[in-house]
Amino acid sequence: MTIARSHGSVLVAGSANVDFLVRAPHIPAPGETVLGGDLAVVPGGKGANQAVACARAGGAATAMLVALGGDLFAPLIEQSLREAGVALHIVRSARPTGAALICVSEDAENAITVAPGANMALAPDDLPDLAGIGCLVLQLETALPTVIAFANAARAAGVRVILNAAPAQALPAELLGAVDILVANEEELAALTGRNGTIADQLRAIGVPVAVATLGGRGCCALADGAYWLQPAFPVTPVDTTAAGDTFCGVLAAALCTGATPPDALRRASAAGALATTRLGAQSSVPRRDEVDALLASSKRDEAALVRLAAYCGLPVPRAPDDILQDK
Repeated sequence: MTIARSHGSVLVAGSANVDFLVRAPHIPAPGETVLGGDLAVVPGGKGANQAVACARAGGAATAMLVALGGDLFAPLIEQSLREAGVALHIVRSARPTGAALICVSEDAENAITVAPGANMALAPDDLPDLAGIGCLVLQLETALPTVIAFANAARAAGVRVILNAAPAQALPAELLGAVDILVANEEELAALTGRNGTIADQLRAIGVPVAVATLGGRGCCALADGAYWLQPAFPVTPVDTTAAGDTFCGVLAAALCTGATPPDALRRASAAGALATTRLGAQSSVPRRDEVDALLASSKRDEAALVRLAAYCGLPVPRAPDDILQDK
């Protein structure tokens, strides 16, 4: 199956932000002021979060191409990435390091506003040599022409392209045509497909070799080579959902680049994403490999959750987590 063929190291090319995080009773409505808790200033950004998750997952050497400003916030991001074991290719920009303003409510939902800054300075010719790279991981917090150029260069070099289609937006056929594995949540999936039909229908409509829908507390659904795979969510008590999707993407990339099977890769990525919701912050919430192993070892098949997930996605109920549901 296409999803399980990658081997080699992982290069993440994308965004890094410093996150200004406040926990509040609820997310403010327009014109509303809400008193929250203390301000936390922590490293984040979709690309950097995914690089940290990939490195902590183990098994695949991880590097990141990132653009940073010359300000006081850049060292915070660099230190976090290096401490996680991520090798860095840094582009220095005159623009300020990217920043995100994040409000987290008591029910663990969040509202995020991003100031891209230096992230938009990444240019097509900044991509390093792809020799030895098994997967290139991309997101959409950098300039779209650069993302397209990176994806096309990776395709030409025989490197698998994993795209996290976030933030939500419609994407040109040129980019989708260079993507091997696309990961999107429901909002992002709707932006790509117009929300026509079931989750299964929307995954089919994207037209990439492997499409994965992350469905929050329900779990995830993947379509690969005409077969659907379901993975219910792991039951946890969420504190903050920030970076849960990034954790999923980074761990998925690491698993695929070390030869994991489709159900094993989805299960490991889902477990890591679930653990990330139990802690406040972005990179600070990404679990270690041993923590993911412990959750996987203690978890049992949840028939009821599998039935609910299948029904939500518009699919028949599989007999086992690794059953193949053919796309008919």
